[in-house]
Amino acid sequence: MARYRGPRVKVCRSLGAILPGLTTAATLDRPYPPGQHGARRRGKMSDYKVRLMEKQKLRMHFGILEKQFQRYVADAARRKGPTGRNLLSALESRLDNVVWRLGLAATIPAARQMVVHGHILVDGHRVDRPSFAVKAGQEITVREKSRQKPFIQAALEASTSRIKPPYLEFDPAKASGKMISAPEAEDLPFDCNPQAVIEFYSQKL
Repeated sequence: MARYRGPRVKVCRSLGAILPGLTTAATLDRPYPPGQHGARRRGKMSDYKVRLMEKQKLRMHFGILEKQFQRYVADAARRKGPTGRNLLSALESRLDNVVWRLGLAATIPAARQMVVHGHILVDGHRVDRPSFAVKAGQEITVREKSRQKPFIQAALEASTSRIKPPYLEFDPAKASGKMISAPEAEDLPFDCNPQAVIEFYSQKL
């Protein structure tokens, strides 16, 4: 499965923002772009670069390659309603993101590994596809055999202190959560301008 394997904080520095799905770092120790001249780079960004960086924020946070991300944008454009809000709702509904948001993994890559290894059930059925779109009303649980694993038990214990988005509910005692409503654009855990992302792809769709 293709995915980004490079340095994560370096990506956050280049984009000027902490991406909570990509790294557990709370702040940037060096809040300037990486590279020999990063600390001295100043100046106004072009409109194109602003749109590019907003797109990269979303793509790197959710761990999606470019071709797949373009499909999400194209699908959001075909659906009713504002394209930007449709895009964020679809991305937030990904199973690997939902597992992370429930507090079962420290990052989205870690949540993706849990899904691929078959530790997660959706409505009682094993789903090993991280891009699976969770719908409102569906239940997400940790497989019974997996609950005894030390890293799962540690995740369940840590999940009690994690802040959950309003579209999810979770019971650590039962290792079970539920999507109670469709995600909204406001549920994204970092600042992003989805309209800039749509404008970036406006000539490609």
